[in-house]
Amino acid sequence: MSRPSSRTEPPTSSLFGEGAGPAPVHEGQAPSGSARVFVSDLRKDQRVAGAVFLVISKSLRSTQSGNAFLALELRDRTGRIQARLWDNAEALQSLAVLDGFVRLGGHVSEYGGLLQVNINELEAVAVESVDLADFLPASTRDPGTMEAELRGLVAGIVSAPLRTLAESFFGDPEFWPLFRRCPAAKQIHHAVLGGLLEHSLAVAGLCLDMAGRYPPLDRDLLLTGALLHDMGKVRELSWTRRFDYTDEGQLIGHVVLGAEMVSERAAKLTSPPDPETLLRLRHMILSHHGQYEWGSPKRPMTLEAVALHYADDLDGKLNTVEDTLRTEGERDPDSRWTPYHRTLDRYLYKGSRGDGR
Repeated sequence: MSRPSSRTEPPTSSLFGEGAGPAPVHEGQAPSGSARVFVSDLRKDQRVAGAVFLVISKSLRSTQSGNAFLALELRDRTGRIQARLWDNAEALQSLAVLDGFVRLGGHVSEYGGLLQVNINELEAVAVESVDLADFLPASTRDPGTMEAELRGLVAGIVSAPLRTLAESFFGDPEFWPLFRRCPAAKQIHHAVLGGLLEHSLAVAGLCLDMAGRYPPLDRDLLLTGALLHDMGKVRELSWTRRFDYTDEGQLIGHVVLGAEMVSERAAKLTSPPDPETLLRLRHMILSHHGQYEWGSPKRPMTLEAVALHYADDLDGKLNTVEDTLRTEGERDPDSRWTPYHRTLDRYLYKGSRGDGR
């Protein structure tokens, strides 16, 4: 990337260095310590002062003319944004630590259709001085409401062995706190705290709709599979300061982990599901991604496995589209189209909707 042809902020050499004092307050901006500035608040041509973000990626790069610059990706609970430090990058890069926090000042521009902060003030921030809840996005659904919904679904499993299996997980004091807080993905769909629970409930709802429409489906098996299909993500993902993969997640993955967890738990139950039912449930978990190229070791080969795959895929894709339209609508309300979405392999049409939608 080449350096912008114009600069709206004069370069500084200390960038909140020792003894530099507090960040200067730009015209139209509140001083640091007043109203919290989130990624979702940022707009093109806006000046920023004293905004605090979590550093999720960092690299020292060179412009076409050979000058070093610092490329950062920053986030808070409302989203992500790229940032660039063009001056004194080599000397000041140590201020931005991966998974650490920074306070910055600068100017918001647009590059490649995306917003970017051009930094001219930078300061490292101690973790003790931030509220971690400000930096990881969370489900908009109420956790208590989702828990009650899940408990109701589990209670509605008529088959006693399958219900006992589900209860053994969701009543586990070690498993349940992880499941209710875990994101459903590192990014793309339901990548929020509580996203795994939200996604699992949505998939379960879709599966119940299908079971009512297609009587040959085994309702209890399908519902149990829907609730447990992604549970391996509690071991695949980490979510302390950012969403990332664990070593176990990278080497094995949630699909295989989930099937193993079901087998291990069933072996400890006094009245587990019969071998045929357990085999079908494990197959549902192993095949729910649907295609080999999507990380599925097996393709769905039973009626319930096919239904689960399509329910899982539908909810994931619709959540991705909905989230993209929402965030891009907030970022650029005047545009009728989103930027190109690599995962969906298309642009999305925002258009305009009246109150009647």
